[in-house]
Amino acid sequence: MTDFTGLIAGYRRFKSNGWTQQRERWSQLADGQSPKLMVIACSDSRVDPTIIFDTSPGEIFVVRNVANMVPPFETSPGHHGVSAALEFAVTQLEVPEIVVLGHQSCGGCAAALSQRFSDAEPGKGGFIADWVSLLDEARERVLEKHGDGDSAQRAMEFEAVKVSIANLRTFPFIPAREQTGTLKIHGAYFAVADGILHLLDEDSGEFAPA
Repeated sequence: MTDFTGLIAGYRRFKSNGWTQQRERWSQLADGQSPKLMVIACSDSRVDPTIIFDTSPGEIFVVRNVANMVPPFETSPGHHGVSAALEFAVTQLEVPEIVVLGHQSCGGCAAALSQRFSDAEPGKGGFIADWVSLLDEARERVLEKHGDGDSAQRAMEFEAVKVSIANLRTFPFIPAREQTGTLKIHGAYFAVADGILHLLDEDSGEFAPA
């Protein structure tokens, strides 16, 4: 497993090889970025969008957090990291597409389903519980349809993508751009075990292999 020393060794390989091979690209990026995609993904170490989609530096604007969640639009006091990133990508970089990427074996979705951190204090799971409470309504739907069996986990992971897409559309600047055709939203799901990417059909609400 890579530790910090391993990271530095990796950086040196990158500097000698990857950076050198794309030196012109990096020089261009030093002057600014113009990604065509924003990807909202999970922080899970197994699900790196730049690897899954085989992208080059500067091609995608990535936000990662537990369970690939987008909170609903709100203007209450506090630090709104995901909202700030979304606002920057859409209103400043003017990305024309957003992808919400869920994945198999998501720990955040498992925590939402089991509510294992319910009533926990910060530092003992309280922050996790507060964050995944964004999926409380979805949890009820999943339990009603699937119970708490194996199928519930994947259903919850699918629901996380759908909830985030619904929450995206609570930000006024999102539907405004969808209506003019300058922004498209996509839902996707990566199955870690077999490497298959599933895409969401919003009309049917179903995911199918790409």
